Amino acid sequence: MEKPCTLLVHFDKGSPAMANEIKAELESGDGPAKADAMRRAISLLLNGESLPHLFITVVRYVQSCDDHAVQKLLLLYLETVDKRDAATGKVLPEMILICQNLRNNLQSPNEYIRGVTLRFLCRLTEPELLEPLVPSILANLEHRHQFVRRHALSAVSAIYRLPQGDQLIPDAPELVERALASEQDAAARRNAFLMLLSSAQDRAVSYLLANADRVAEWPDLLQMAAVDLIRKVCRSKGRTDKGRYIKIIISLLSAPSSAVVYECAGALVSLSSAPTAVRAAANTYCQLLSSQSDNNVKLIILDRLHELRTSHREVMVDVVMDVLRALSSPNVDVRKKVLDLVLDLLTPRNVEEVVLYLKKEVVKTQAAEVEKGGEYRQMLVQAIHSCAKKYPEVAASVVHLLMDFLGDPNVAAAHDVVLFVREIIETNPKLRVSIIQRLIDTFYQIRASRVCICALWILAEYSLSLSEVESAISTIKQCVGDLPFYTVSEEGETTDSAKPSQPVANSVTVSSRRPAVLADGTYATQSAATETAISAPAAALGSLASTQNLRSLILSGDFFLAAAVACNLTKLVLRLEEVQPSKVEANKAYTGALLIMVSILQLGESSYLPHPIDNDSHDRIVLCVRFLCNPGDDARKVWLQSCRQSFVNMLAEKQFRETEEMKAKAQISHAQPDDLIDFYHLKSRKGMSQLELEDAVQDDLKAATGQFTKDADDTNKLNRILQLTGFSDPVYAEAFVTVHHYDIVLDVTVINRTKETLQNLCLELATMGDLKLVDRPQNYTLAPESSKQIRANIKVSSTETGVIFGNIVYETSNVMERSVVVLNDIHIDIMDYISPATCADVAFRNMWAEFEWENKVAVNTVIQDEKEFLDHIIKSANMKCLTPPSALDGECGFLAANLYAKSVFGEDALVNISIEKQADGKLSGYIRIRSKTQGIALSLGDKITLKQKGGSS
Repeated sequence: MEKPCTLLVHFDKGSPAMANEIKAELESGDGPAKADAMRRAISLLLNGESLPHLFITVVRYVQSCDDHAVQKLLLLYLETVDKRDAATGKVLPEMILICQNLRNNLQSPNEYIRGVTLRFLCRLTEPELLEPLVPSILANLEHRHQFVRRHALSAVSAIYRLPQGDQLIPDAPELVERALASEQDAAARRNAFLMLLSSAQDRAVSYLLANADRVAEWPDLLQMAAVDLIRKVCRSKGRTDKGRYIKIIISLLSAPSSAVVYECAGALVSLSSAPTAVRAAANTYCQLLSSQSDNNVKLIILDRLHELRTSHREVMVDVVMDVLRALSSPNVDVRKKVLDLVLDLLTPRNVEEVVLYLKKEVVKTQAAEVEKGGEYRQMLVQAIHSCAKKYPEVAASVVHLLMDFLGDPNVAAAHDVVLFVREIIETNPKLRVSIIQRLIDTFYQIRASRVCICALWILAEYSLSLSEVESAISTIKQCVGDLPFYTVSEEGETTDSAKPSQPVANSVTVSSRRPAVLADGTYATQSAATETAISAPAAALGSLASTQNLRSLILSGDFFLAAAVACNLTKLVLRLEEVQPSKVEANKAYTGALLIMVSILQLGESSYLPHPIDNDSHDRIVLCVRFLCNPGDDARKVWLQSCRQSFVNMLAEKQFRETEEMKAKAQISHAQPDDLIDFYHLKSRKGMSQLELEDAVQDDLKAATGQFTKDADDTNKLNRILQLTGFSDPVYAEAFVTVHHYDIVLDVTVINRTKETLQNLCLELATMGDLKLVDRPQNYTLAPESSKQIRANIKVSSTETGVIFGNIVYETSNVMERSVVVLNDIHIDIMDYISPATCADVAFRNMWAEFEWENKVAVNTVIQDEKEFLDHIIKSANMKCLTPPSALDGECGFLAANLYAKSVFGEDALVNISIEKQADGKLSGYIRIRSKTQGIALSLGDKITLKQKGGSS
């Protein structure tokens, strides 16, 4: 049977020591030899050997040794050796032989011997051995050396906590209180105070209140113990003097120890909801955030601030600028958490200050020495984007600054900027003219295909006046360069027309094709140039490569961009026809646009590039050519109005979804019928401070809104009870499973259904998967028809399905053998670890391309409606659908959607559903699951396979 182990000893894996060898060395060796023999004996005992005949040798030859190292090893040996008879459970008679030696040690002139002996007595649980030593232990409470007094107080505390401890030292609390009053050593005072806290709480409270004015001067060890006491005292219901303790906590907020200050801030929030107290805690957290250099500490403090924001947002709004100072940390995770917290605390009062600070940070990222400047700049752009969406009035102050980064080498940051500009130009009509002009001026700096496409769309949709349209067309023509794109020399070689002397091999970048994930989850092929800035060979194309960015990208094989150029040129020419009074100029624009489109088609069908134009891009450009040759009113309306209207509808839907999510998060608590509500205006205010008044008001508000009882959901608890044994078994057991992040707690109720007393009843558990049992539950004696609550803690290390199995073992007086009741297996569901989450489409696609573990599940279901099946999978897998509802509207017999969830361990779970309705009405297709680790992909796939049929399973 496994036993608790209180010490670790290094054991060299060589030839095992023999008991006879150890015995011989103990009898004849000197101090170092005896020490070595004792180490080997302890190692054997820890490895499960019994060595029954060695004890007498140890008593005879080791107890009398004066070597301090040998004496300490003797105490470790006594701690390890079995001191009770395995059959009867009584103390072995030979153990009495050690009592005299222990008494001599407690009276030794050497402080070290006294101290280590007292420390050993803290782990001794046999009252028969402790009783004769009690007078010597108590005498050490007044020893001159603090090392001895410190361990004497610990020994008294440990003995008093034993089942018969109050009989061994009946006046222990009084003695310890007296020692605490005169003690000067910090550790000794802490040990004494902790003893009173656990065994005589009233005395500890009296000492704390008597010294309330001097608590700030206490050593940090004692201050931590005082905070623990206050937490324990104030959690009891009906405390009317809570304000006195809160005052002590507030006085400790200025303590020099960061650990004390952190604990005080946490205690203050848990004990009081008064705005003054919460504000003090928030300010304390902000001071720690700026003073601590450890990134892990910063992340923990930010978690506490996030919790404060959830329950006390109005107080947190005042410290938002203090939180922003943590952006000075170079750690990306810290910066991300800071920005997330700040964006949740935006108000009309502080938004301008926040945006101004973020603008300064954006400018700082241009410095070369900034670590991960591109990634940080992208985060700042996204944060400013969110600020401008919530409060459009601040957009004017940031949009022009951000447009300087459209040519950012970090493509993701530049793409975020252009998306921000696209949304602001629609929601802020007053800024349209200045944005269009700035975009025309900076368009040639853009080096990324994705950014160019979005910028072209903005120019085509929002260039409304004659000058704007003409400037936009002129800019596009300048960036495309001279036509045609290539010329054929007399020798038959093809060269770039912009620079005839440039060899083909150096002027064309071969596009590398690889699959990309589109918004609907399907695959497409794209060139590398669409994801990265212009490569070195492409940048060298043409003598005006610095301004001819469109030409360089098109010559690198990016025909998707070429199709976007054609479409947006078509829109601009149509708009020019509306605002240009001269028909001649309009016709010139028509012919210029047609020339560019035909040149692109000619380039795509030539052998100049290694890959020809793809069919989709070819069809789009041909459509533009046909429309410009034969324009019609209905089609003109589609080109000039419907596109922008679709964008407006998309923004409106996005805003609606965000509003609905915010409403769903705002949970309103209601008071239960017949609950007592105290009105603070009718209470006596005599002797109450302002803080106590505020705290009383907040408690009354919580009682009125039902916040004290909102977590007590008995129905959900009943659903989580698992029956472990049958009703006909002699021992009935059921478990209530609580999964909390990295911990699983099993509260097992065991009921003796027999008429006999069950002895040494033990709950034996084992785990499969990434689960680990923290400690073994101890043995119990169960009276007839009585019950016992047993708690077992299990640690979880990864997101995958685990199994807990075991049995209950017990003895009865009638049967000599042990009886065993096998328990039902407990399956830990992966759904307890993952929760719905959201992420941007770009982030989803990047993760999909990056993650290497994929689990492909074929659709096999009785459900015949595509949307019903999607809803069923979302509910069964506990995930969030990232595909907007508008993209799922309509009946086409096909559906593709992306789902996303995040585990408590920070792992991402990506799911893509692609289903099609067959002619017989059944659904077919695949559900693809991707994750960074194998466990979550397999476990989630098994869960979906089990649940997808749509039955009751």
